[in-house]
Amino acid sequence: MTAPPDMTASFDGDGSPREPAASLYARRVPSPIGELFVVSDGTAITEIHFESHHGDALPNCAEVDVGAVELLDRAAEQLAEYFASERRDFDLPVAPRGTDFQRRAWAQLLEIPYGETLTYGEQARRIDAPTASRAVGAANGANPIPIVIPCHRVVGANGSLTGYAGGVDVKRALLDLERGQLSL
Repeated sequence: MTAPPDMTASFDGDGSPREPAASLYARRVPSPIGELFVVSDGTAITEIHFESHHGDALPNCAEVDVGAVELLDRAAEQLAEYFASERRDFDLPVAPRGTDFQRRAWAQLLEIPYGETLTYGEQARRIDAPTASRAVGAANGANPIPIVIPCHRVVGANGSLTGYAGGVDVKRALLDLERGQLSL
């Protein structure tokens, strides 16, 4: 099993925020849950978007073909492996942009094992914010790199599936895939 992606990729060595890259590159990646748009600054994955939320194109991104940005090739390959149940962990540099609280919440998502779920309340406790389950839910809703940073693994206190950027049906499909109950 590989180690989770390093979320420090968005910081310079001295801990200061990294300057945004001048260019963003996007690749359409087919998947059984609909087309995904994977975005990179050339050094890290910065976003993954569901087609259903962005239509045919993403603004401010140069859409590139296979081979143009090696990191996008790796991301597409790893996503295909994930959907084929051949990959449990992603080995990609990620650089999500968000507040310190959001980044703490997203880093904790990377600790949830494949095929398991956690409640928003438990996630809040694990980041030392035990009364912040709603804020954790909002942070998860703002997760710019779904699937790779697995916010789909967080459920309501009673086990119910709550909101997800790709829709609750997609969340259910991802959880079923990870539990071996669905082949995509």
